[in-house]
Amino acid sequence: MQDRVTYEFAIIRLVPKVERGEFINVGAIVFSKRKKFLGMKFLVNRKRIQAFTSEIEPDIIEDYLKAWEKVCEGEPKGGAIGKLDLPSRFRWLTASRSTIIQSSKPHPGLCFDPEQELENLFEKNVL
Repeated sequence: MQDRVTYEFAIIRLVPKVERGEFINVGAIVFSKRKKFLGMKFLVNRKRIQAFTSEIEPDIIEDYLKAWEKVCEGEPKGGAIGKLDLPSRFRWLTASRSTIIQSSKPHPGLCFDPEQELENLFEKNVL
């Protein structure tokens, strides 16, 4: 029988007008040190964004999230942050920001499979 492992997660948010504090969930990030897993999944729902505001170009948001994905995956294109170890990359991705792309505070949990947990969180919070 497989043991459950600890993990941390955060929800990625699009905050079109930071001063208003309103947001749309656009993705999720999951980190498990024990499983050596750091993954994220996102969806830029253009219709939903346009219904919320016409001041944001969805292609730009998608480009920013792809950059986050490169950091998450540790790709060379992720720059200096992408070269850090898994915990440091997760902490950078979930650091407090006052930009239009933010993450929730990290939350802990227990799971059997962090990759499946990422799928579950994405379906529950984004779709």
